[in-house]
Amino acid sequence: MAKTIMVVDDEPDIRETVKTILEKNGYQVVTAVTGDDCLKQLPKQKVDLILMDIMMPGTPVKDIVPKIKGTKVCYLSVVRTSEAEKEDMLKSKNIVGFVQKPFDIKELLNTVKKLVG
Repeated sequence: MAKTIMVVDDEPDIRETVKTILEKNGYQVVTAVTGDDCLKQLPKQKVDLILMDIMMPGTPVKDIVPKIKGTKVCYLSVVRTSEAEKEDMLKSKNIVGFVQKPFDIKELLNTVKKLVG
């Protein structure tokens, strides 16, 4: 059975590009526009991994992530982040990865495969 990934990004081009890449590689994909949208969808949709933009409008991501229970979260970030900042973010209970935007397709797929198989 294919793993389900939720892509959460307020940029339509990025959201749809990541969705297409993942679907072409055998994953089921659902999308959300904001962290709040993600939280609304989660009770109705079982997902194995959430790829979430770190900077979006609405409720700050740092306030959204603690509300996500039982699902791994991998941050997507366009902001340059130091290794120390990444390590600090990865201390959150369900944060399992970090992908820098713009990302290499192979890097994205390798990260997803490592996290969900």
